[in-house]
Amino acid sequence: MSLSRFLKDRRGGVAPMFALAIVPVIGFVGAAVDYSRVSSVRTSMQAALDATSLAMAKLAPTLTAAQLQTQANAYFQALFNRTDTRNVAITTAYTTSDGSQLTIAGSGSMDTSFMKVMGYQSLDFGSSSTVKWGSARLRVALALDNTGSMADDGKIGALKTATTALLNQLKAAASNPGDVYVSIVPFSRDVNVGASNYNADWIDWSDWEDDNGHDTTTQTCTTKKNGKSGKTTKKCTNTTTWVPDNHNTWNGCITDRDQNYDTLNTSPTSGALFPAEQYSSCPVQVMGLSYDWTALSAKVDAMAAAGNTNQAIGLAWGWQSLTNAPFTIPTKDPNYQYQQIIILLTDGLNTQDRWYTTASSIDNRQAVACTNIKAAGITLYTVQVNTSGDPTSALLQQCATDSKKFFLLTSANEIITTFDTIGTSLQKLYLAQ
Repeated sequence: MSLSRFLKDRRGGVAPMFALAIVPVIGFVGAAVDYSRVSSVRTSMQAALDATSLAMAKLAPTLTAAQLQTQANAYFQALFNRTDTRNVAITTAYTTSDGSQLTIAGSGSMDTSFMKVMGYQSLDFGSSSTVKWGSARLRVALALDNTGSMADDGKIGALKTATTALLNQLKAAASNPGDVYVSIVPFSRDVNVGASNYNADWIDWSDWEDDNGHDTTTQTCTTKKNGKSGKTTKKCTNTTTWVPDNHNTWNGCITDRDQNYDTLNTSPTSGALFPAEQYSSCPVQVMGLSYDWTALSAKVDAMAAAGNTNQAIGLAWGWQSLTNAPFTIPTKDPNYQYQQIIILLTDGLNTQDRWYTTASSIDNRQAVACTNIKAAGITLYTVQVNTSGDPTSALLQQCATDSKKFFLLTSANEIITTFDTIGTSLQKLYLAQ
């Protein structure tokens, strides 16, 4: 049969048509399979690139470009183990303009299984991961309970261990000096602003002078000569006056400000000064914002447990340390965004402040302060260390920025794990992909 007759003969026409159509059908089905494999490879590469960029971000500021490339490549290769790929390579790019940025890009190819019939021997793939940091900076105030009950159940020791570890986390997160500042506010019923500040103009001495001093008696005598007898008589009067002690005998303790300044971070001007008090259980001196990690750790080591509980004053001075006098607040760079954090840790319910000895009255003042702090855009973490079976603090739950930022602990060791959790969340605020 001639070719023309074969083509015109419809009796066997299906077979040649099927033979001609099978090639593109196989190609299209095979393309779906090959593209699915490439998608899987790309997903694996993306995961490896993300992990590599996060790991290298902390090292990038200290490495040369060649060192960064070498270390990033080794880290990536340990994670990306797809044997069905060829020519896989990554490139790194680290810049410091407008904050720090690290980009790691990857590329490679994969041999096709089905698309070869369509002339495609391989498919290329690629992805990238970028980490930006330094456009955000952290300022963290630690308001830490140093009251007498912290001596029980190993709490003060666990607090020191946990706080030192937290400082190390924050130090490791900072790429440059000043990226992360921390203040430390140990509190009991009062806070200690340092006895050396006895000449400061932001201290109110009124109550202190009423309570600290001694009586002095002055005798005034007059003589009188009597008429013709020439006899002289003497009459004396004693006057007792109160003489306040010299201010240089003050131990550095400060009690709550006048209401409503006790719930605000107002500058210490007339009417809003900080009242001095000679509290016998004065905690160690507060430390303003600093990135002197050695000095911060030494402050933690010096903490000791004594005195009654006034969470509100620790909270108030934590806020003050972030924003206002008498602290020296580091200047903010307008090219950066600043995250301000207060972490309030306490092991007990409120027992005493300047005015009250009932928890409910102190709590009411503190609740107002918490509302004001959050309204100022400050993130507030609260930690209740409850080893004594106290009720769960509704106040601390309310004070926290959200439910995930309130922690209820029942053992001293949980302070360590909780501070680690908080430290990790703060690192994510600073180092965000």
